[in-house]
Amino acid sequence: QVQLVESGGGLVQPGGSLRLSCEASGRTFSSYTMAWFRQAPGKEREFVAAVNWSGNNTDYIDSVKGRFTISRDNPKNLVYLQMNSLKPEDTAVYSCAATRVNLDLFRVRAGMIYLYWGQGTQVTVSS
Repeated sequence: QVQLVESGGGLVQPGGSLRLSCEASGRTFSSYTMAWFRQAPGKEREFVAAVNWSGNNTDYIDSVKGRFTISRDNPKNLVYLQMNSLKPEDTAVYSCAATRVNLDLFRVRAGMIYLYWGQGTQVTVSS
């Protein structure tokens, strides 16, 4: 069992930055591919980014490439999402998730493959 708790959300102006954190419980954290998803009001949940078990392989949706960076610190059981050059369309509840599917071998953008989810943190980009 893995429990995930996100933090770091808030209100930021367009062009600003935020760093989200996701803390995981459990001793097997390093065996999971970790990802961030987001869901805006009235829209379906959307994959944002994923990182493999070691942190040396990542995947991003096109709309955040070059602006967002996902990373992990296995000894601390933490996953981060650094978000720069934020836009109003990035406004959403951001959730982290864990799967045993290996990003190095398979595509990991489908939410149904994730076993564990955090409760989410609100990110609002507005002037």
